[in-house]
Amino acid sequence: MSRLRVVNLGLPKSGTTTLGKALKKSGLKVADWRIRRLQSTDPDVARHYLGDLMYTDYFAHGDPLHRLDDFDAFTEISVVRYGQNHWPQMDWGLLSAIIRHHPGTKFLYSHRDAAQLVESMQRWTNLGSKRLPEFGIPGLPAGYGSKAEELIRWVEGHRAFCHQVFAGNPNFLEYDILDSEAPKHIGDFLGMKIRWWGTANPNRDYLLEPDVPKTDSKIAHTDILDAEGQAS
Repeated sequence: MSRLRVVNLGLPKSGTTTLGKALKKSGLKVADWRIRRLQSTDPDVARHYLGDLMYTDYFAHGDPLHRLDDFDAFTEISVVRYGQNHWPQMDWGLLSAIIRHHPGTKFLYSHRDAAQLVESMQRWTNLGSKRLPEFGIPGLPAGYGSKAEELIRWVEGHRAFCHQVFAGNPNFLEYDILDSEAPKHIGDFLGMKIRWWGTANPNRDYLLEPDVPKTDSKIAHTDILDAEGQAS
């Protein structure tokens, strides 16, 4: 039986930290956005961003997961901040290299209503107000994205990309983070029981966020994490 590897294609603020916590509590070793200091003894890996590691090893070795063998799941793989602007979930060359080197990898795509997702991005520090419009993102050239409708078009474009490149692929699952059945769908897809579900790393004004529907009372609750400023 091949090893379970999981890659999430979701954008920032699409429940990526929630997914990471859920998979961790369900028994997987999870890397989310950045390798934390105690997650690796390799100084070239610890405290580095997943997007940077994936691109470095994709171009150096052909395998984006070359130095990430300690981890089973990768729940936010993009990074956009000064000195870092990497979006592996939007790059078919990199994604197909993962498939080639790690057959059977499961790809999740966490999403929510595009307008709600953009509204959350715009309220998360300076993600939607400065970084996305200025950095030059795949599908969102520098100078675009200052308007909500432009970000919505970009979000919808990424969803169309995922649908196109994974059409008919049984190792791809899209789910809505507000769907009360999401934990069951993810568990069935991965062949494991999801033992927690809730809201992790919300906006600081998280009370304005749409409520996550309650599922089983044993796994549905709100939990705020210190995520070192990540945009998940």
